Amino acid sequence: MPSTSGSTSTVEHDQAVGRLRASYQAIPPGEPVRLAKRSSNLFRPRTAVETPGLDVSGLTGVISVDPEARTADVQGMCTYEDLVAATLPYGLTPMVVPQLKTITLGGAVTGLGIESSSFRAGLPHESVLELDILTGAGEVVTARPTGEHASLFRTFPNSYGTLGYATRLRIELDRISPYVALRHVRLGLDALAPAIDEIVAQGTYEGEPVHFVDGVAFSPTEAYLTLGRNSDAAVPTSDYTGQQIYYRSIQQRPTDFLTAHDYLWRWDTDWFWCSAAFGAQNRWVRRLWPSRLRRSDVYHRIIGFENRHGYAARLNRRRGNPDRERVVQDVEIPVSRLADFLRWFDAEVGMRPVWLCPLRLRGTDTWPLYPLASSVTYVNVGFWGTVAIAPGAADGDVNRRIEAAVAEFGGHKSLYSDAYYDRETFERLYNVPALTAVKNIYDPNARLTGLYEKAVTRR
Repeated sequence: MPSTSGSTSTVEHDQAVGRLRASYQAIPPGEPVRLAKRSSNLFRPRTAVETPGLDVSGLTGVISVDPEARTADVQGMCTYEDLVAATLPYGLTPMVVPQLKTITLGGAVTGLGIESSSFRAGLPHESVLELDILTGAGEVVTARPTGEHASLFRTFPNSYGTLGYATRLRIELDRISPYVALRHVRLGLDALAPAIDEIVAQGTYEGEPVHFVDGVAFSPTEAYLTLGRNSDAAVPTSDYTGQQIYYRSIQQRPTDFLTAHDYLWRWDTDWFWCSAAFGAQNRWVRRLWPSRLRRSDVYHRIIGFENRHGYAARLNRRRGNPDRERVVQDVEIPVSRLADFLRWFDAEVGMRPVWLCPLRLRGTDTWPLYPLASSVTYVNVGFWGTVAIAPGAADGDVNRRIEAAVAEFGGHKSLYSDAYYDRETFERLYNVPALTAVKNIYDPNARLTGLYEKAVTRR
C-alpha cells in the first residue's frame, strides 16, 4: 500500500505495538486487563481498578491512505476525527463515519457504529479487510475473512474487548463530494417505512438520488427523514458550529447545504440535542461557551463528573423533584415494526426527540455476536437522556421495559450503555456460546473480562 498521508510511520507503529505488549505482560495474572485511554464513548460506568491499563498511547494515528485502492491502514485507537482529516483531502471517507468525533475505529468495530450511510454501507466492521488484534493470550495476530484466524475476524464485532484489542485495521474507503445537499422531508409515522424501503431499494426518493439518510422524530405527529446527496456545486453553506443548532434546522427549513466535513460532524457540536442539558443551547451561555469546547467529548466528561459525584442528582432531590433514571440507548428495530415501536415508546417512555437511522447489512454474511438478518432493513432508534421515576421504583425499571419491548418488536440493542438482562437472556440474544468458543482459543486463561460481566455487571 502506498504511504501517502499518515501521522504514524510503520516503524513507530511497530514500536507502539511493542509497548502495548509489554504493558500487557506487566499486568499480574488475575488482575483486570483494560485500556489506558483518556476518553471513552461508553455510557455504562465500570468498577474502578488500581492496576495499570494497557499502553495504547502510540496507537492513535493513521499509518497510510491509498487513494487509488481506496483503502487506509489505521491504528486501533485512532479517532474518526483524525481519520477523516487524513482521508477527506482525497475526497474519501470511511464507509461509515459514526456521529461523534472521538469514537475510535477500533471501538466502532469491536462495538457498534452507525450513520446515515448505513442503509447502503452497513456497519463499520463490514468495511474491514483485515485487522491486527492483541489477543487475551498476549499475542498479536492478523485476522482476515478467510484463513487461520477467520473465526476471530467474524466474532470480533460486538465483542467489546472480550477477545482482544485492535492495533491496526485496513479498511475500505468511500468517495464523498465536497458538499452534501440535504432535504428534510416531513412524514407521518406510518409513512416512514415505505419511504425507507424505497430509498433502500432504489437509492432514490421521489426521483432524486439519496446517498445518506437519517431522521428525527420530534413528537408522535412530527417526524422527518433527512436525505443527503453528494454535490460538487459551490454554493453558500450553513454553519452549525456557532450559534445555530443543527437539529432545530430540520424543523425550520426544507433544504440545506453543508460542506462534507460539516455534514459528517453535524451532530457532534451539540451531541445531537443533549447539549441542552448543560445549558449550551441557551443563546447567552452559547456565546460564552468557546466553540472549541462545544463537542461531544467535553459533554461526556461532564457526565462522567456527575456520575462520580452526583451533584445534579442531589440538587434535584433538594428541589423536591422525583429521582430520574438514565435512559441512553440505541436499538435496531425492523423497519416494518418502526411505527408500532415509536408509538409504544411515546406511550411508555415519552422521551423526545429520538434519532432514526436506517441500516442494512452490506453483504449476505451475518455476524455472530450481533445477529441482524441480512435480508431485513432495520432502523436504529436512538434516545438519550433521563426520565422521572416513581418513588420506590427499582433502578433500571424503565430500561428493563425497553429491553423487553425491543425483543417483542424483533429488534436488538447496542451494548455501549446500561444493560439489565439476566444472564440466560443475555447469552441467548448476544450468542455468547459462539463468543465462548472463540474466546477459549484466543484467551485460554480468561485474562479478558467476559461480555456479560462488562455489559451488565459493569466490570
